[in-house]
Amino acid sequence: MTTVASAPQSGTPNTVSAGDTPEVDDEDLRAILAQTREFIRTAVVPREQEIADADEIPADLRAQAKAMGLFGFAIPQRWGGLGLDLAQDVELAMELGYTTLALRSMFGTNNGIAGQVLVGFGTEAQKVRWLERIASGEVVASFALTESGAGSDPAGLRTAAVRDGEDWVITGDKRFITNAPVADLFVVFARTRPADDSGPGIAVFLVPAGRPGLSVGVKDRKMGQEGSWTADVHFDGVRVPGDALVGGSEDVGFRAAMTSLARGRVHIAAMAVGQAQRALDESVEYAATATQGGTPVGDFQLVQAMLADQQTGVMAGRALVRDAAAKWVSGEDRRIAPSSAKLFCTEMVGKVADLAVQVHGGTGYMRDVPVERIYRDVRLLRLYEGTSEIQRLIIGRGLVRRARSVR
Repeated sequence: MTTVASAPQSGTPNTVSAGDTPEVDDEDLRAILAQTREFIRTAVVPREQEIADADEIPADLRAQAKAMGLFGFAIPQRWGGLGLDLAQDVELAMELGYTTLALRSMFGTNNGIAGQVLVGFGTEAQKVRWLERIASGEVVASFALTESGAGSDPAGLRTAAVRDGEDWVITGDKRFITNAPVADLFVVFARTRPADDSGPGIAVFLVPAGRPGLSVGVKDRKMGQEGSWTADVHFDGVRVPGDALVGGSEDVGFRAAMTSLARGRVHIAAMAVGQAQRALDESVEYAATATQGGTPVGDFQLVQAMLADQQTGVMAGRALVRDAAAKWVSGEDRRIAPSSAKLFCTEMVGKVADLAVQVHGGTGYMRDVPVERIYRDVRLLRLYEGTSEIQRLIIGRGLVRRARSVR
């Protein structure tokens, strides 16, 4: 595959910040989406079983993704990325979501929750050091937030960072960290003081892999998403210099985490729509060709009803994702809308995947059948970057606060 779009060299003036206005016009976006769709459907889809069996993305597919700019699609062009805003990002995510979710996971943190911390909150020196290499795929970034006692609620963090002269010393454990086994850079959230009236006391640090005291556990064995690697990460007195503190401020961490997670929720919702579309397409194809007692399965009205429910869910999810992304870009709503999109779309794709297995009957329960893999893969979407329960709390609390604020 050829590169989907060429980005300006470093030094090109950056007139926008992430998530404000697009750096890519409609014509270029159409080209990016078309080439991504071709890559996904002709190069990746035929090798999904290979990826699942090996629990790894093949090196040639990784190289193609790098050449296409996919490791930096949401990184501003100033730093070598494609510069998609969130409204454009979700269109790409719906294409990426059509295949195994492990592919997107390979470069998801570079563009999303890890990369956006640097884009939105890093110092100029930190951006110069890391962002171009993140956008090119030379550096794989990991977002090290989750702990055994602090998952959807970062306020419960126990990993500690203590100042020692000009340095910081980090001690603690992280869980379920995506790309940890291959990460070159860990974006690490740690508590520098107890929460008080001035803030939650959470800072974020840039910790290169290989630092003394930093170790990565064995790859997690998960229900699904083979090829997407996660692992525990341990920090045993890991020393980093003062300039590793993102934004140069101890008070940046919690806000950086919340902002990056909220943006990422819209992206995850779009991924869910793409996966739901794939499950629907597999269901329609099976219903149109498979027979029961000599009659095509799709001629049975109850099967048609299941297809109708799938189609309705996909269309509703797509509309909601686009609306939430537009509200993010305009600044109208960067809290309730992202959580609403993630809640609906990740729950929706679970129902669509379940119906896909049902349409396939016993065949849908067999390994090596796409809908069986999809059924397992999408279950995780309701858990990471904030569970469905957390999204409901954010939405409900936000609505009450909004009502009180207008009185």
